[in-house]
Amino acid sequence: MSAPILSEFIKAYDVRGLVPQQLNDAVAFAIGSAFAQVVALSDGATSIVIGHDMRESSPDLSRAFAAGASVNGLDVTLIGLCSTDGLYYASGALDVPGAMFTASHNPAQYNGIKLCRSGARPVGQDTGLGQIRDLAQSLLDSDAVPQPAPTAIPVDAPAGTITERDVLTDYAVFLRGLVDLRTNRPLMVVVDAGNGMGGHTVPAVLGTQSGLPALPLTVIPLYFELDGTFPNHEANPLAPENLVDLQAAVVAHGADLGLAFDGDADRCFVVDERGEPVSPSTITALVATREIARERAAGREARVVYNVISSAAVPEIVAEAGATAIRTRVGHSFIKGEMARHQAVFGGEHSGHYYFRDFWFADTGMLAAMHVLAALGEQAGPLSELGARFSRYSASGEINSTVADAALATGNVRVWAQQWAREHGQDVAFDDLDGMTVTHQGTPMWWFNLRGSNTEPLLRLNVEASDEATMAQVRDDVLSVVRGEKA
Repeated sequence: MSAPILSEFIKAYDVRGLVPQQLNDAVAFAIGSAFAQVVALSDGATSIVIGHDMRESSPDLSRAFAAGASVNGLDVTLIGLCSTDGLYYASGALDVPGAMFTASHNPAQYNGIKLCRSGARPVGQDTGLGQIRDLAQSLLDSDAVPQPAPTAIPVDAPAGTITERDVLTDYAVFLRGLVDLRTNRPLMVVVDAGNGMGGHTVPAVLGTQSGLPALPLTVIPLYFELDGTFPNHEANPLAPENLVDLQAAVVAHGADLGLAFDGDADRCFVVDERGEPVSPSTITALVATREIARERAAGREARVVYNVISSAAVPEIVAEAGATAIRTRVGHSFIKGEMARHQAVFGGEHSGHYYFRDFWFADTGMLAAMHVLAALGEQAGPLSELGARFSRYSASGEINSTVADAALATGNVRVWAQQWAREHGQDVAFDDLDGMTVTHQGTPMWWFNLRGSNTEPLLRLNVEASDEATMAQVRDDVLSVVRGEKA
């Protein structure tokens, strides 16, 4: 039987494939061996850390990867069940490279691997993932992988060892040290873990499961049972239909807010006391002001990174708070790179990923959630009132259109925007940092970004404007051009 073609499921940022057709023990062993050679040993590391989510295939896959790394002489620490940010914590605290077995919110038949260098530094296409893929493919094609692939150290292996360690309590203590919730007013919060890893981490961080003192929080759990088949709903809070149960529970319990985590709990979404979703851009601006205030109080200049589809309110509020806002492309490798380059204190993406300098520039949904709880608990008003301070404009959300030729459709939209400017006697600005962004700075203000998908024949449109009517008009005009309905 021929080896799977790794380029089909090892993409720009991580590994994400069907089990066992694409990702199986042999493939995990080969990737573990390649990871050891390309990343760990080239960085001078003598050990790595591996964690996994609740999917049925995750324990065996992680052990096969560990065996592949150990035969290259690396010592391996298995931390077992963890969230992706729990793995980043271990990589940062232990200062070793790491691997997290998860397919995040993908359906049950998938699994995947997120890789990082020591200190939770990202591994992507241009920072080692391509080399890992190619080396692992050569190992599989040359039959250099034992069959069946071992999930323990082979008898004749070199000095590498495989040990186990639980870091959940250490992770919880670390996060509590970054945001102190002990003096907050009491809050009731509904948490939807979507049967993902939030069901493992929330009781440890926000509750007393780790033996930590109780916080002034009443946590109402939804779907905390770890189940990689996702029996209740997809663990992707970015899709509105997956927030319905949380919204209903917040209203039914009269809770102060609701939190939703994705499958590997590295993303967090928020709903207010009315059950209304709070935009990730609003959360970005809210958390940014807290981190900026802390930096300035310490006498340091503050920088915050945001991406091209974040609300225009984000850079405005960052500037008003006395910090520098740095705009970057969509994608965690870009935002992490800019944060490290500028030593930014915080970064936010509209996808619900939030990054912190004090968390090794990595993303952690739990820490963002704690900032929201702290901000709400430090004042008397409801979350809807607090959030309104950081929300200024009307947004469309991301709209996907299937197109035969993304470049042609984008060019047509550029021509339309230029024609609109001439007809109205007004200026629009174009930039191509990530797709095409068109901005009208006049009254009413509006902007839109049109980006092609890296993997599908799609164009992704995001529109924002001063008011709902203008947003809807711009949205509909652009979509008509994209879909060939308007010249």
